[in-house]
Amino acid sequence: MTIPSHIGTPLSPSATKVMFLGSGELGKEVIISLQRLGVEVIAVDRYADAPGHQVAHRAHVINMSDPVALRALIEQEKPHFVVPEIEAIATAVLLDIEREGIAEVIPTARAVNLTMNREGIRRLAAEELGLPTSPYAFANSLDELQAAADRIGYPCFIKPVMSSSGKGQSKVDRREDIPAAWDYAASGGRVNQGTVIVEGLIEFDFEITQLTVRAVGASASVETFFCDPIGHRQVAGDYVESWQPQAMSTLALQRARDISKAVTENLGGRGIFGVELFVKGDDVWFSEVSPRPHDTGLVTLSSQYQSEFEIHAKAILGLPVNTALLSPAASAVIYGGMEATGIRFEGVADALKVADSDIRLFGKPESFMKRRMGVAVCRAESTDAARNNAKESAARVKPQTATD
Repeated sequence: MTIPSHIGTPLSPSATKVMFLGSGELGKEVIISLQRLGVEVIAVDRYADAPGHQVAHRAHVINMSDPVALRALIEQEKPHFVVPEIEAIATAVLLDIEREGIAEVIPTARAVNLTMNREGIRRLAAEELGLPTSPYAFANSLDELQAAADRIGYPCFIKPVMSSSGKGQSKVDRREDIPAAWDYAASGGRVNQGTVIVEGLIEFDFEITQLTVRAVGASASVETFFCDPIGHRQVAGDYVESWQPQAMSTLALQRARDISKAVTENLGGRGIFGVELFVKGDDVWFSEVSPRPHDTGLVTLSSQYQSEFEIHAKAILGLPVNTALLSPAASAVIYGGMEATGIRFEGVADALKVADSDIRLFGKPESFMKRRMGVAVCRAESTDAARNNAKESAARVKPQTATD
């Protein structure tokens, strides 16, 4: 890991070049932050005109799970940094790219390789680091899944080892539902690995995202910093609203940060990590970790002096970061609500009339019923007030077909 000593000029021989693998709404915000710092950005995605494509210097469309195509593009563009944003990536190629000194992978190639696969990160957390997690098992066939679920007990959760935003995830209450859950996991995974994880139920009070940052500190070496905990509500494994800060006991917060620090220090590198945790009273369990900005962290666009996206950009470049809270705030998702291309949005002016609100429309070319097309973020004196305002603001935005 080499900490950058300078930033060049975009589109010149001195340029500092960053390539994003995946260019959705989260990547788009990081790209904007990097553009403000004079960084040359290359955005890559599986489809044309992705949100990050629209703000980058150059855009490419490839199958990022194709190792030959991915390596060829990295060698063609010669970025200084490669920043993965999604799971469907040929991560073994990134290990080679980093080992050969072609580019630095953020946070590290090992971190990306482990966290893109639930099996790797769960075994690291539970078996190597000894952190508290839900009961779990892995299965490579329907028969293995049946046996694992019977052993762990019902209800349980079945997930692909590679997926995001709840895709392919099922809650199973009885044995008879296992075959359908196996089929759904196979169809919903980012890459069909033929492996699923079975997780036992934890009776928690709430779940949080502990944004954990590895960035250059006052000592000129990489240190660990924390944002205030983010509470969130999920439906079918997909976040629909988040708020910051989430109230919790002093002991639970310390345990959450101890777990987050243990995981992220083991993964290494620089950047922001979204560590997901279950909390019940003073008890805390590790769930998952993303080596990049987290969707629930969209709330930081209003809640923090520096959003998670600005923090990630600065951490990548070896710059100081500020994780301080500005105000209680909340976010609420704006869904597409239809299957259409090139939709338009009515009611944005009304949405912005809600006190201390702001809107982000991601610019995705295609809308689906439950595709996240935008988000409302609101500040308020309390998280309860911010949540109410964010939901009201989001509800005033009305997606329409282009012909309406």
